Amino acid sequence: MQLFYAPDINGETYTFDETESNHCIRVLRKTQGDTIHIINGSGTLFTCEITDAHPKHCSIIVRQTQHDYGALPYRLHLAVAPTKNMDRYEWMIEKATEIGVESFIPVECAHSERRTIKNERLEKIIVSAAKQSLKAFLPKLEPMCRFEDFISRDFGTAQLFIGHCAEENNRKLLKDLLSPGNEYIILIGPEGDFSSEELDMAFQKGFQAISLGNSRLRTETAGLMATAITAVINM
Repeated sequence: MQLFYAPDINGETYTFDETESNHCIRVLRKTQGDTIHIINGSGTLFTCEITDAHPKHCSIIVRQTQHDYGALPYRLHLAVAPTKNMDRYEWMIEKATEIGVESFIPVECAHSERRTIKNERLEKIIVSAAKQSLKAFLPKLEPMCRFEDFISRDFGTAQLFIGHCAEENNRKLLKDLLSPGNEYIILIGPEGDFSSEELDMAFQKGFQAISLGNSRLRTETAGLMATAITAVINM
């Protein structure tokens, strides 16, 4: 199944913009009468038929609609400090989207070496990864926020976890702490780790220190490992 992305699709007919039309007709060689599938990023899968195979304005008619297509039985919010090498962060965003995440929250910490990101580029990566992995839900990408602003939020009843590198013996394996079917917020720090003040603030807020195994992981690897463990526990 080949997915197309159209966040503004509404009603029984739709016309792609020139970019998607060219991809559909010239690259994939779709023709009039062919069946294609469209996602809106909010969980709806549209099964459609091409009615006008024009490479600049391809039109379709919706034949079937499926809501909550591929909905996950849990909600994971991944709050990870962007890495100095943005390629590594983009890789994490791509792979975590393929596995399953509800939202990404880039967090600027005291020891962060990167303090700005380009959301537009990351959003394109998310769309591409969702289409490739056949997901109808696109993770929300929040604007980058300061650690103090993030930690002051109301997290409701979500399970709160923090992965850090400070030496302590009371960390438990994430897999042993996750309650299936729940909402989770997992916080991962920058290459320079969290400051002691940030750790204190997180613990006071109710975050539990977690272990992802015996290896010391890079920031982006830790984020992806946490995503994968959460997915497996909820299978």
